[in-house]
Amino acid sequence: MTGFVYMMSDKPRGVIYIGVTSDLAGRIWEHRNHIYKGFTAKYRAEKLVWFERHPNIVLAIQREKSLKRYI
Repeated sequence: MTGFVYMMSDKPRGVIYIGVTSDLAGRIWEHRNHIYKGFTAKYRAEKLVWFERHPNIVLAIQREKSLKRYI
């Protein structure tokens, strides 16, 4: 199963959210429609600013953890 690592933001030089999913389009829709109350809903991080595709979800999770070390 393919995995994606992605970043969402509220505005240029604003808050950054890093996440991982196997369904990028569906997950972005959930963020923009505030389906789950959490960080992105609280800070209105609704703009997809970056993503990368990985051959499987395990590698995507590893990459997400490595990126989160920088924020």
